[in-house]
Amino acid sequence: MEQDRHMQALEREPIGKLLLQYSLPAIAGMVAYSLYNVIDSIFIGHGVGAEALSGLGVAFPIMSLVFALGTLVGIGGAAVCSITLGRHDREGAFNVFGNMLLLSIILGIAFGWGCCPILHPILHLFGASSGTMPHAYDFMLVTLLGLPLTYAFFNMNHAMRASGYPRKAMLTTIITVVANVAFAPVFIFTLGWGMTGAAIATLLAQCVGLAWIIHHYRDSSHTIHFTKGIYRLRRGICTAIASIGMAPCLLNACGCIVVLVINRQLLDHGGDPAVGAFGVISRVQILVVMVVIGLTQGMQPIAGYNLGAGRLDRVRQVLRYGIIAGTGITTFGWLACELFPHMLAGMFTDNAELKEIAERGLRLSALAFPLIGAPIVIGNFFQSIGRARISIFLSLTRQMIFLVPLLLVLPTFWGQNGIWFAMATADLISSAVAWITLSWFFRRKMKSGIHDEEMA
Repeated sequence: MEQDRHMQALEREPIGKLLLQYSLPAIAGMVAYSLYNVIDSIFIGHGVGAEALSGLGVAFPIMSLVFALGTLVGIGGAAVCSITLGRHDREGAFNVFGNMLLLSIILGIAFGWGCCPILHPILHLFGASSGTMPHAYDFMLVTLLGLPLTYAFFNMNHAMRASGYPRKAMLTTIITVVANVAFAPVFIFTLGWGMTGAAIATLLAQCVGLAWIIHHYRDSSHTIHFTKGIYRLRRGICTAIASIGMAPCLLNACGCIVVLVINRQLLDHGGDPAVGAFGVISRVQILVVMVVIGLTQGMQPIAGYNLGAGRLDRVRQVLRYGIIAGTGITTFGWLACELFPHMLAGMFTDNAELKEIAERGLRLSALAFPLIGAPIVIGNFFQSIGRARISIFLSLTRQMIFLVPLLLVLPTFWGQNGIWFAMATADLISSAVAWITLSWFFRRKMKSGIHDEEMA
């Protein structure tokens, strides 16, 4: 059967071939996801103005929190699904899928609709000024109202990739990006709806992708598909999803706090243009980071399935290949930020002050970029093999233990440049911590007489 062939390949095909097969579509999907924000920023920066771009920068930490809750279900559920399929428990995988769908809708309604009545004070907390508030509010209101659909779209796509259809998952995201590119200029320019139009265009594009996903899951020949009896929350499954998804969720939630601190510091050391410049910087750098995250998403079903099948030699091989590839990706990103900052900043805005701040920030904040590929891969590796506590620890070290204190201290001495130096310094320290943690883990598990099976 088709589903058996997909699953057996994870245990038998060469790791390098599998990593390309699964990671390239996942990378394309994550880059496409990043392009949502990039496309919106480009259209908003050139079509609505620099102040609107700064408003989008204010909205960015809330978007990070939205993404964080989504990864709790999406990445956690995908990992549990892969491990369950690796144990040849298809009924269990069906139940995981049903719980992922229910949790996506519940979280979308609870968080998205719950935030709408208090959106103004939330935006004030995250640094909105009288000039940026209307733009940030218009964009976030539509985004939050459509959150149940957004979560269903992204998390069902995670399940599609985890169940052996990485190319179709990639195609889903590409379809939505193409739709967004088509819709955005119509709603922003032709209809003149500005920030509201940008958010509506993104939501409609996700609905197009969701329709494609629903078509996939209606086919009973696929590994996982719609069926009766799976749409009931099960405590054990929800706990397993949350335990694995907590690490990426905390990572992105901490990112929300970090951006809050950065925005506040930038308001003190540059005002609204500096906040807008950080919005440009974050979108450029996240585009690179998302490539690495796409790589780790491609690793996840391979590592998870082989862990469930007891093939720990293949799990270690996935990690080795992933670290090499991740380092190469972030090194390329570092070169782009150092050599072409003017071109990158100019993609988003024509405002001279905003561009100048963004160019300098790109160069300084990316100084340690070549080092961050490995810790991202290492953290996601621990998540894929069910070592949630280690993954959470690595997630918290850069964001909360290192970066936030540095952001509070360094600007006192170097002003705005201190904010960019804080990011690079935190990258350097957290990279060292990740390597030390990985070395400790393998030394303890592989050299102290503990059997490989205990990694599970």
